[in-house]
Amino acid sequence: MNDLWSFLKQYVWCGVYLALCFCACGVIFALCGLPLAPVLYVLGLCLLLGLVFLAVGYVRFWRKHRLLQGLMGEICLSIAHLPGTGGPLEGDYQALLRQLFAAKTELETTSSRKYQDLLEYYTLWVHQIKTPISAMDLLLQQADTPEYLELRAELFKIQQYVEMVLCYLRLDSESSDFVFRTCGLDGILRESIRTYAGQFIRRKVKLCYEPVELQVLTDAKWLQFVVEQLLSNALKYAPGGMVTIRLEGERTLVIQDDGIGIAPEDLPRIFEKGYTGLNGRGNQRSTGIGLYLCRRIMERLGNEIAIESEPGRGTRVLLKLERKSLEFD
Repeated sequence: MNDLWSFLKQYVWCGVYLALCFCACGVIFALCGLPLAPVLYVLGLCLLLGLVFLAVGYVRFWRKHRLLQGLMGEICLSIAHLPGTGGPLEGDYQALLRQLFAAKTELETTSSRKYQDLLEYYTLWVHQIKTPISAMDLLLQQADTPEYLELRAELFKIQQYVEMVLCYLRLDSESSDFVFRTCGLDGILRESIRTYAGQFIRRKVKLCYEPVELQVLTDAKWLQFVVEQLLSNALKYAPGGMVTIRLEGERTLVIQDDGIGIAPEDLPRIFEKGYTGLNGRGNQRSTGIGLYLCRRIMERLGNEIAIESEPGRGTRVLLKLERKSLEFD
């Protein structure tokens, strides 16, 4: 009905004009004393022909309207299937559309090329910076003084920030390096714990780890990044406390700490990029990127992540490892 009304609105003025013409003819015939029957016959014939032409025009309008609606989903990708023009104005509009599409394509190509150049540069930079970091780590291992231990702790943070940069770059790159295999979850957890063992000792945080004995279809490298980021947060906000890693239910991994917790008003936004919340603002080193990356990675792995927390009572992070539909680029 809406389509029909939209079509008829185009011919309202034609109908008004014809009605005025017939009224004028009727008035002239009446003033001249001529019979009105011929006018009525002509009016009936014109109405009949007009209805036929309107019906044919509406069918053509409806087909073109449906075709254009179907193109809305792919107009950003191609304009090859545009319908034929019904007049000069439609031809002008399609010419403008083709110019806009060509400009959009050129802009996308330029933007993609610039992004690829930046991606290659920063990826190269990340790999190059790892060499002096590794050399510094080897040098610092030769001494065991408190100052050297503090330097090694700060160097470890630099290593983690570098890994975060590399993860951020790879996550949005056109060529994803996700490789899905069936992996033992305990192997991923033990490797993450081994990476942060020194930080657990330095911050005097106890670890309660219960082997989960679970096989998961995932990318071990990306899932390990998520686990390490969660361990980093737990260590940052629960110094001197305890971190617990265990399995709840059949396929939900829980990483829990007894730290300062998260304010209720911050919970709905903790996965937003750049959002640090009350605790992050108190800790000037917080970037607000870690949990954002965790959410993005878990989505790409086809899993879910959720956080439960109360101020002063710690935080529970739930990694729901049930299979979901995967996100493909």
